[in-house]
Amino acid sequence: MGATPVPRSLQVLLAVAAGASVANVYYAQPLLDQLAQAFALDRAAAGAVVAATQAGSVLALLGLLPLADRGDRRRLLRLQLLALVAAVLWLAAARTAGWLLSGMLLAGLLGTALTQGLIAYTATLAPVEQRGRVVGAVQGGVFIGLLLARVVSGGVASALGWRAVYLLSASVTAVLALLLWRRLPALPVPALPPRWRDLLGSMWGMLRTDRTLRERGPLALLLFAGLNVFWAAAPLPLSSPPLHWSTAAIGALGLAGVVGALLAARVGHWMDRGFAHRVSLGALLLMFAAWWPLLGLPQSLALLLLGVVVLDLGGQALHVANQALLLRAPGEQHGRLVALYMLFYAVGSGAGAAGGPWMQARHGWPAVCMLGAGIALLALLWWAVWRVAAFTASAAVRSGRVDCR
Repeated sequence: MGATPVPRSLQVLLAVAAGASVANVYYAQPLLDQLAQAFALDRAAAGAVVAATQAGSVLALLGLLPLADRGDRRRLLRLQLLALVAAVLWLAAARTAGWLLSGMLLAGLLGTALTQGLIAYTATLAPVEQRGRVVGAVQGGVFIGLLLARVVSGGVASALGWRAVYLLSASVTAVLALLLWRRLPALPVPALPPRWRDLLGSMWGMLRTDRTLRERGPLALLLFAGLNVFWAAAPLPLSSPPLHWSTAAIGALGLAGVVGALLAARVGHWMDRGFAHRVSLGALLLMFAAWWPLLGLPQSLALLLLGVVVLDLGGQALHVANQALLLRAPGEQHGRLVALYMLFYAVGSGAGAAGGPWMQARHGWPAVCMLGAGIALLALLWWAVWRVAAFTASAAVRSGRVDCR
């Protein structure tokens, strides 16, 4: 396992598949007005559409993703690909509000399970000396898929209606399923697969004892809280006077984050060369510094774009570094570790998405920037405390060895 380098073509295929999978969790966000009209929903009920996809994501992390540590990961990914095609077709055919919500739940469930399952599979497949760059490449695909989902969804729905978005997704997923069916290498299967209940029970123990998870999980929570403070709050001043940006223009702002995602893909190479802590420190400093140019909104578009690139670059670099460190663990733990890490992500994302708009509505954009910078500073302090603790423990061990001699 992990002896043969992963071909570049397979890395690209895995990245595209992960990006296409995660897009199903986010396609619905620009479609709420169309869905509200099509199913006679008021605005409060329309919000349940997005909530259903997010609920599916949480269920995937708690229920499906740990199955990646149970048996044949290639077989599981194949089954999930086929199930995702069926779920998206079910969603596209929805005729009632209940049918729609069930489809959104399944799209979130299977889209998340498949995305994170592909990352766990990739980490186990790649040799140790290549793991950081391969995981970084696939994670870059996830982030680009997340960003492009809203743009593609809004454009396709404007021209062809909301159902066309999911029919297109089903077609793309079916093609990727065929390609992956042929290209995915087999991985070793446990001689005695653990029970699903035992896998779930072991996750609490991993959370208590895995030092990397206890350090990097809260960092993920703070990281995604900071990102979502910006992305949830920014549409409010952008759509208000004097800017009056359209929904399409606000969505297109996310494309600036692609630059950060592409640059962050390089992080995996640095991780493989042993620069984990330098990468983490640099990423945290970028996330803190990004709030200075972002403070220029609405006066300067150039400063806004600079801030978006720097914020997303720092965020994605730290995310790749976190996962690369976590996935240095034995391969049979990768599914559960990714699931636990992404639960921190989910909590942070929700907190940031709630806090950013509240701060903007009550205190204005400068207060949003202060909140984001404060979260970044807290993350930097959290990382520093763990580094000092690690240095102190290492010094104590060295001192003990000297005394023993």
